[in-house]
Amino acid sequence: MVKSINQLRPKFTTNADGSDAVLFVHELVGEEDGPTIGISASIHGNENTGSQAILELYRILKDTPLKGRILLLPVANPSAFAVNERFATIDKVDLNRQFPGSPKGTYSQQLAHALTEHYFNVIDMHIDLHSGTDRPTVDYVYIWNDEQLSRAFGSKLLYRPVENKQGTVFGGTTKSVTLDKRNIPVSVIELGGGILDQTPYIKRTVDGVLNMLRTKGVIPGTPWENPKQIVVTELAGIRPSQGGWLEPLCPANGEVIKAGQLLGRVVSPYNFEVLEEIPTPFANGVMIMQHLTRNLVQSGDYGFMVGNLEGATD
Repeated sequence: MVKSINQLRPKFTTNADGSDAVLFVHELVGEEDGPTIGISASIHGNENTGSQAILELYRILKDTPLKGRILLLPVANPSAFAVNERFATIDKVDLNRQFPGSPKGTYSQQLAHALTEHYFNVIDMHIDLHSGTDRPTVDYVYIWNDEQLSRAFGSKLLYRPVENKQGTVFGGTTKSVTLDKRNIPVSVIELGGGILDQTPYIKRTVDGVLNMLRTKGVIPGTPWENPKQIVVTELAGIRPSQGGWLEPLCPANGEVIKAGQLLGRVVSPYNFEVLEEIPTPFANGVMIMQHLTRNLVQSGDYGFMVGNLEGATD
């Protein structure tokens, strides 16, 4: 069992309704010395699959022998989380583009600064949980500076960003603090989301994170043998250019999609006309993100992600 469990509530500003704006951090302190592991979720408010996984992880880890300590941050963006929106409604900007933040900036910049000072600057390793929001469903893991850590999650599909190739690398994310500035081990998990039961994705996340902790010797147990894994170095995000019902036509996430196959189509809910057919971008690709149900989308919404299997490795 852990030696102590503490709830940390650092305040970073006062809301207009008089309430305190605080971070919600659960500290689990082990009986033995070891690193400080940060596990966070919901930096985008409509990606709560990871938050639910952290609840389950808390219930397990509080009764598990632990080396070092774990800082669980179940909801990094409470204002956005409360309304199931990607961004905080106060300033409507992407929190995960504001790091390291500013104590005198916008609300999200103040929140980013507080997260930097009270969380990201005090951890020795970061496991960052994301999902595909409340409509699309995603399934892959980034490889940054600790390949063993990322592979230990057990995902079959991993993405290693490479300069001058299409991908999902942005400025002002948490890694600008954890990786670029501090160079601590970082793994970003993208799993789940969509208008469907999240239970299987929550279980996979819990199991994967526990295996990551075993791999690093933070909790007892023998790590599992990883499944056959594919590492892509290029991926494309595809957004519909028309609004309407987005109907998925592609294979399941993790499966191959070839040139000439359609990812999906946009159909008008009003006159039932096909407004757009969306082709796959690569001759030989693998599905990473998609809508698993017919969903209403605006032009430019998240649609699909496809990895390029040309140049992929295991």
